[in-house]
Amino acid sequence: MGHPRTDLALLFSSRAFRLFGYGFLSVHLVLYLTGLGLPGMTVGLLLSLTLLGDVALSLLITTSADRLGRRRMLLFGALLIVFAGVVLASTRSLWLIAVAALVGVLSPSGNEVGPFLSIEQAALSHIVPDSQRTRLFAWYNLAGSLATAVGALTSGLLISALLASGAARQEAYRSAILVYALVGVVLALIFVCLSGAVEARPSASSAPRRLGLHRSRPAVLRLSGLFALDAFAGAFLIQSLLAFWLTLRFAVSPAALGGVFFAANLLAGFSGLVAGRLAQRFGLINTMVFTHLPSNILLMLVPLMPSLSTTVAMLLLRFSISQMDVPTRQSYMMAVVSPDERSAAAGVTTTARSVGALLSPVLSAQWMAVPGLMAVPFLLAGGLKIVYDVLLYRGFRAVKPPEEVADP
Repeated sequence: MGHPRTDLALLFSSRAFRLFGYGFLSVHLVLYLTGLGLPGMTVGLLLSLTLLGDVALSLLITTSADRLGRRRMLLFGALLIVFAGVVLASTRSLWLIAVAALVGVLSPSGNEVGPFLSIEQAALSHIVPDSQRTRLFAWYNLAGSLATAVGALTSGLLISALLASGAARQEAYRSAILVYALVGVVLALIFVCLSGAVEARPSASSAPRRLGLHRSRPAVLRLSGLFALDAFAGAFLIQSLLAFWLTLRFAVSPAALGGVFFAANLLAGFSGLVAGRLAQRFGLINTMVFTHLPSNILLMLVPLMPSLSTTVAMLLLRFSISQMDVPTRQSYMMAVVSPDERSAAAGVTTTARSVGALLSPVLSAQWMAVPGLMAVPFLLAGGLKIVYDVLLYRGFRAVKPPEEVADP
C-alpha cells in the first residue's frame, strides 16, 4: 500500500510544481494573448472560458475520483495541462485556443484550479489526525505559495532576459506557455509514483448519494453558495488582471511584475502558518472571518494610492493577511463532512467557486481598460468579500469541527 510519508512528500511535490507552473504562466498569460492580436473583450472571454472548463472538469473528476481512482484522475489532469501548453504555444487559431482554455486546466490567477486540490486534500486528510490537519494544510498551502512566488519571479526574469537578448516580445511570452506544458509532464510522473494508500477507502454507508454526498449535503451546499460569492469577488482581480492593471497604470516592466508577485505570494504563503496557530486558539471560523475582513478593506484602498510605490506597498500589506482563510477554510470543509465524502465535498465547493468566478474577468478586463473605471474592480471585489465574511460568520459560527468540540 506504500508509505504515508512517501505519499505525503509526493503530494507536496505535486502542489509545488503545479503552483510554480501556475505562477509562471499567470504573469504573462494576458500579455501573450493580447500579443496574438486578440481584443480585450476576447481575452476576458477566454479567461472566463478557462474557469468554465474548470467547473466541468472539477465536478466530473472529483465526484468520480473515489470510484475510478484518485491517481488515475490526477494523471488525467496532468495530461490536460500538457495538452493546453502545447496547443497555446503552437497556434493562433482562436477556436483551438478556446478549446485549450476550456479543457486545459489553465490558471490565469496563479492560484489552484482544476481537480487536483480537492483530491489531494482528501488524501492528505487520511494521513494525519484531526488535530494536525489545519497545520498540515497550512504547510501544504505554503509550499504552493512559495512555488507560485518563485514561478512568478522566474517568469519575469526569463522574459526580461529573452527580451534583452533580442528575442521578439511575443516569442518571449511564448516561452512561459512552453514551461507550463513541461510542468504537466513533471506532474504526470509524480502521480504515477503515488501508492494505493491515497485511494479512497470503501464506505459502509448505504445512504443515497448525489454528487458523491449524503449526510453532509446540506452544509456543503450552503458553504458552496458562500464560497461562490467569495470567488466571484476575487476573480475581479486574478493575478493576470492585476499584472495587466499595473502595466496599464504604471507601465511596470516584466521583471518588476515578477518581483511584485514573488513578494506577494511569499507573504501570502507564510501567513498560512500564522493562520494555523490562530485557528488553534480562536477556532477555524473566527480565524477565517476576522483575518479576511481587514484584508478586504486594504484591497479597496489599492486603486486610491497615488504612486507605484504606495500601490505596491498596499498590495503587499493586503497579501500578508488575505490568504489566512485558505488553509482554515480547507481544513474546516474536511472536518465537517464524513470521511467518505471528502473528495466530493471539496470538489463541489471548488466547483462552486469556479462557477462564481466565471463572469468577473470579462467585466474586470473591460473596466480596467477605461481610465475612469479602473478602480471599480477593486471596490466591488472588496465590498462583496465583506458581505461574504458576514454571512459566513452568521451561518457557521455554531458548527464546530471535531477538534474544537473535543478540546474547546
